[in-house]
Amino acid sequence: MPRYKLTLEYDGGPYHGFQAQGGLPSIQASIERAVDAFCGETVRCFTAGRTDAGVHATGAVAHIDLEKDWPAATVRNALNALLRPQPIVVLQADIEPAPWHARFSATERRYRYRILNRATPPALEQGKVWHVKKPLDAEAMHAAAQVLVGNHDFTTFRDLACQANSPVKTLDLARVHREGDEVRLDFASRSFLHRQVRSMAGSIAEVGVGRWTAADLKAALEARDRQACGPVAPADGLYLTRVAYDQPANASK
Repeated sequence: MPRYKLTLEYDGGPYHGFQAQGGLPSIQASIERAVDAFCGETVRCFTAGRTDAGVHATGAVAHIDLEKDWPAATVRNALNALLRPQPIVVLQADIEPAPWHARFSATERRYRYRILNRATPPALEQGKVWHVKKPLDAEAMHAAAQVLVGNHDFTTFRDLACQANSPVKTLDLARVHREGDEVRLDFASRSFLHRQVRSMAGSIAEVGVGRWTAADLKAALEARDRQACGPVAPADGLYLTRVAYDQPANASK
């Protein structure tokens, strides 16, 4: 039974997150229906990151197991044809050995948070960025964000509904930079808590507008108290951009 690694791009706006939730629209359910239409198989699609409602992806990874040994390009092309006109695309399909798992084999996940920082709202990217009118100091945001890097108890930035066994995570990267009117926040870790990235982004933005200092962000982290978190950034600006694995994907067939 071949296992297919699927690298995905999607607009999370129309969906209630990646995970199937009854009759609500989801990325998982859409892919599973496309597989059924393609080859008549009922499968479960496993993902490296169960993104929330409204969260997007440019490099998400999932996998499915099929009975027949289809060429990977055939699976990719068939799913893309059947997913239209939904905003979900299989960028690449690869065949992996069965022990490999989209979630459990992942060694790093990267997220980007996009803030449109100008007086006027977006026209072309509505639902794709967080619009913040007040000028942001990206350099101050970057400097403050470094207090989050390392191994910490991230309870402050953990959603109350998070089901992770421990709030302790290691954040490998927190980078903030400006490109024109856009301020981008990039984060990397082996794994994240539920809504950790949006919680950190919202608190870092408080530094950017001058309501918090780096010391305030550090104090919030050390409080280990959800009440110490700043406003949680909206889902619109969040993207899962990359999932890394120790072993590269096998050559596509």
